[in-house]
Amino acid sequence: MPAPPVSVVGLGQLGGSLAAALAAAGRPVSGWDVDPAARDAAEDAGVAIRRELTGVVVLAVPLPAMATALDGLRIDPGATVTDLGSVKAPVLAELGAAHGDRYVGGHPMCGTERSGHTAVDPTLFAGARWALCLEADTDLRRWLRVAEIALAVGAEVVPVTAAEHDDAVAAISAVPHLLAAAVAAAAGQAGPLALSLAAGSFRDATRVIGSDPAFVTALVTGNAGPAATALDRVRAQLERPWPELVADGHAVRVADAGRRTVRVPLDRAALLALGRAGGAVTRRLAAFVEGWVPDRP
Repeated sequence: MPAPPVSVVGLGQLGGSLAAALAAAGRPVSGWDVDPAARDAAEDAGVAIRRELTGVVVLAVPLPAMATALDGLRIDPGATVTDLGSVKAPVLAELGAAHGDRYVGGHPMCGTERSGHTAVDPTLFAGARWALCLEADTDLRRWLRVAEIALAVGAEVVPVTAAEHDDAVAAISAVPHLLAAAVAAAAGQAGPLALSLAAGSFRDATRVIGSDPAFVTALVTGNAGPAATALDRVRAQLERPWPELVADGHAVRVADAGRRTVRVPLDRAALLALGRAGGAVTRRLAAFVEGWVPDRP
């Protein structure tokens, strides 16, 4: 069966990179963006520019624009709709209500502090985890269509629910953005001498807050409950004796569990168990998927 076409709405860093990667792989891909410069750049990368959306429709727009991203565009009634948003439960409530079981929530865990069509990189997804929501009413066939797109651009698919995604991403994305902002603001208060001495540690600890403030604000406020809970855990860690905190943090950061290859049936419970174990899907087989889980002693 031929791979379905892909239509990408929003041709900035994520959407443009996805469209360019698919075009380079020979997949039929079209796209649309309200910015003429983004459309021109995508067309130069081999993406067909049009308003008619078919196959798998990918919404690669900022969170506040999700609800209106398809306004003025023509979408095939049978198309599968997915998104690349960094928060899932609110988007699921909105897009799920509009598209029913045609909607599959997604979030590739990649990107840089840069944004827009000038930051497009067709290799952006290579080796990245791509969280793909598998709810109780998700159509597994449509889930697999989106999963195959992620695999086609080199990503590894992590099956999750929207709630599980938001809890996890609060800890590893929202909190780091907030801490980076806090470290940068505190260093600014320390004065020009401190900033003049800043080197690698400061650069690495504050890199992500170089992102567009509107993006970071949407990321943390759109996931406010889980982010607040995750931030409370960080505050509790800072109250521990510093030598213990440093040792435990170091152990987590340098741990390398290795990987064990597994095959998982195309079943919701089995796929979610793979994601909850910290594993990912790397290949689609006939009635199974192949992937890996951490190989801990």
